[in-house]
Formats: sequence, structure tokens, C-alpha cells
Amino acid sequence: MITMISSKDNEKVKYTKSLLKTKNRNKENKFIIEGYRILTLAIECNVDLDYVFINEDFEKKKEHLDFINILNNKNIKIYKTTNKIFGELIDTENTQGILAVVGFKNRDIDNNIKNSHKFVLILDRIQDPGNMGTIIRTADAAGVDAIINLKGCVDIYNPKVIRSTMGSIFDMNIIHATQEDTLRVLKNNNFEIVSSFLNTENYYNEVNYKDKVALVIGNEANGVNDELIKESDTLVKIPIYGNAESLNAAISSAILMYEIKKSLV
Repeated sequence: MITMISSKDNEKVKYTKSLLKTKNRNKENKFIIEGYRILTLAIECNVDLDYVFINEDFEKKKEHLDFINILNNKNIKIYKTTNKIFGELIDTENTQGILAVVGFKNRDIDNNIKNSHKFVLILDRIQDPGNMGTIIRTADAAGVDAIINLKGCVDIYNPKVIRSTMGSIFDMNIIHATQEDTLRVLKNNNFEIVSSFLNTENYYNEVNYKDKVALVIGNEANGVNDELIKESDTLVKIPIYGNAESLNAAISSAILMYEIKKSLV
């Protein structure tokens, strides 16, 4: 069943719009996913959707009507609103006319790093949403067991991050932790801390990695922080053959993740 909402002052509209801000997402433990493709992925991953909004144009395609039937069969509440109001609920100009509100749980590091885990990614102050989303998607593809976001990283539930993950946000074990707790837990679990660092002689493809690795990717402008460099067991770099000063954080993380994964399988 679809409920029509035509007023921008409707409480459901105002609540949904509030989730565009990080502080409200953190307060409510909810975030917005927008677009037909990511909603279909959410359904495939058995994600619990609180409710769905569609605009006036969404029902014009047969595949969209079929998807509405799927939502109805799952007893997911659907609200329909004007194109103008719908546009105020999203941060993009070109929309597919559908969004959903999804809940999330905060994962603590002590209960979400398992003895069976072999490969962990630590992100140190990654601030670009596109980079963050791409790194999460790549980590999913590379079989990373957990991602640990340290203080200073962009909000993973930022709409731009969500879009860039292409659905991997639903699959990955993403933990927010302090640097101190991260080092404590990983060292207690015998992880080798490997940091990407330009001022080292160790090329990433010439290192013998141990059987449990925690790879650290640093801030786009400043790299890995000094304290974490000091606590690292191994420093590695990717060779630069041209004139570029460095590689994009998402690109370098992909190269390093796949090289390390190759040594672990």
C-alpha cells in the first residue's frame, strides 16, 4: 500500500530530510540509501528497510512497479510524494525517484575482530567520500575481513559514500575505534601492522607478509599519522615511475590490498 504525502511539513518528510546531516544520522542510527539499484541490492542482502519514499515518476517503468510489489510483499511502508519534495530528501540532482531509510548498528572492536580474521584494513583520516566508498567496495572485493575507521574519517553513511560503495556497505564489517584500542586488539591477535609510507625502501611487492595483516591507509594529503607509523611492523611503498608525487588513496589501497590478499590465499 502506498501513502501519498503532499506537504513538506509532514513529520515523515521532515524526519527523512534530517538524516541528510551526520549528527542526526548518528543520533538516530539511521541513514538514507537512494536509487533503484542500491535498493534492489539491499533487498538481496536482506537489509531491513524502515520505509521507502518514491516520487511521482517512479511508477512509470514496469520494473519499478515489480519492485513495489516486492516491497509490498515484505510489508515495507511506501510513501509517495511530489518530485519537488522528494528532491529535498536527497543530495543529487538526477534521481531515480526512490529512497529508503535504513538502520545501522555501531560495531565495537573487541567483539568484531575474530580469531579467524586474517586481513584487516585500517583507515586513518580518509576524508573524501568518493575515496571512502571506493575503498569499502574494493575491500569487499578483495576479501578483507574488517575495516577499522579511526577518528577523522568521513562519515561512512554520507550519501556520496553510500553511492560509491555500490552496495558493499551492506556486506562489510566496518568498525569505528580509537587508534589505541585498534593497536591493542590487533597486536593481541598477532596482526602484522603494515603501513603505506613514501619514505621507506620496502616496495610492496617485495615484502614477505605474515599470515595475519592489518593494512593502514592514511589521509589523502598527509598520509599515515606519525604515531601509527612508529607502531607499524612494516612500512611499504608503491613505486612511482612518472612525475606524479603520489597515488590517490583509493587507488593505492586497491594495489596494496590485492598484493597482500595474494600472499594470504
